[in-house]
Amino acid sequence: MARILSLDYGKKRTGVAVTDPLQIIASGLTTVGTQQLFDFLKDYISKEVVEKIIIGLPYQLDGSPTDATAAVLHCIRRLKNSFPTIPVVSVDEQFSSKMASRAMLDMGLKKKDRQKKGLVDEIAATLLLQEYMQANQ
Repeated sequence: MARILSLDYGKKRTGVAVTDPLQIIASGLTTVGTQQLFDFLKDYISKEVVEKIIIGLPYQLDGSPTDATAAVLHCIRRLKNSFPTIPVVSVDEQFSSKMASRAMLDMGLKKKDRQKKGLVDEIAATLLLQEYMQANQ
């Protein structure tokens, strides 16, 4: 089987998570500078079989777009053009960063580690992927 890749896209950094080849476990992979995201993805996809890309799409509680919605939609278009054989699925990412911060607290990470924004992005991508996998079993 192939992996599912998950992105928590941000203006500065993008958190990346991935499943194992059997799509049983979601794990944080890394955080990349958003400017380097497509180079990273091209390299990763050349080495691993990726079945699908999940990306968090931000909206306000009332369903209206956030400041970041347009950038994520642009990224989705680029993903579809760059990797036309890999389906790109957007998922609701409301509260993903807050849930990631809470998960870090629950894991007992020290305050210094919890302040690493890259780690928050990676965990948020992992949570998005876990939720997607649970909803689509």
